[in-house]
Amino acid sequence: MDETVSLLRRMKIASGGGGVAIDNKIEQAMDLVKSHLMYAVREEVEVLKEQIKELVERNSLLERENALLKSLSNNDQLSQLPAQQANPGSTSQQQAVIAQPPQPTQPPQQPNVSSA
Repeated sequence: MDETVSLLRRMKIASGGGGVAIDNKIEQAMDLVKSHLMYAVREEVEVLKEQIKELVERNSLLERENALLKSLSNNDQLSQLPAQQANPGSTSQQQAVIAQPPQPTQPPQQPNVSSA
């Protein structure tokens, strides 16, 4: 960026030479800006490539973990998975559902009301 400022100052000093010199200086300044932008974009692309690489590795690890967990679970636990995916909750709630069998519920007791 300092190069751009320096170039613009030189352009201002040299602008007494006519329109062609100004056009050349403007073109040089635009080329310099373009090269700075290209450099910044290349750096950003490298950062994004690294992030993609890390995410692919993480995804692969999670897929292996998922396959292992599926192999260690029984059919009843696996049959509960589609219902949980339709109604996603917190991970701890999902683990509690898989770890504990359903508890029988008692119907609510009716109040003992006598009619007079």
